[in-house]
Amino acid sequence: MGNDAEQIRGLVERWARAVHLGRLETVVEDHAEDIVMFDVPPPYEGVRGIDAYREVWPPFFEWQARGAVFDVEELEVTAGGDVAFAHALVRCGTEEELAARPGFRLRLTLGLRKEAGRWVVAHEHHSFPGLSP
Repeated sequence: MGNDAEQIRGLVERWARAVHLGRLETVVEDHAEDIVMFDVPPPYEGVRGIDAYREVWPPFFEWQARGAVFDVEELEVTAGGDVAFAHALVRCGTEEELAARPGFRLRLTLGLRKEAGRWVVAHEHHSFPGLSP
């Protein structure tokens, strides 16, 4: 794995830890100003821009504080010179939800670009298999 892929892996792992701990500033720090995110909960048309991205996290942190987990189990990174993507499976849910569906995993896809020598997330997509709005 090249240095860029290692940097991206570190970025995703820091982000996931910050999500798990509810640390908003760390969650948003490696995201582009023009981030586009498609998430499981509404708005289904996605959120656009870092301010909108920042606004969607507090309700998730509140839910997670009631006992949910957010643990990356698989992470693959492919990096080019100035664009990259990563995909992961994430154990995301309360212990009760995960006990009822042990193999159920959140799917995460990230599109990244290099800005001023630094990798940032420009596109983020979360989904669960078989769920639709």
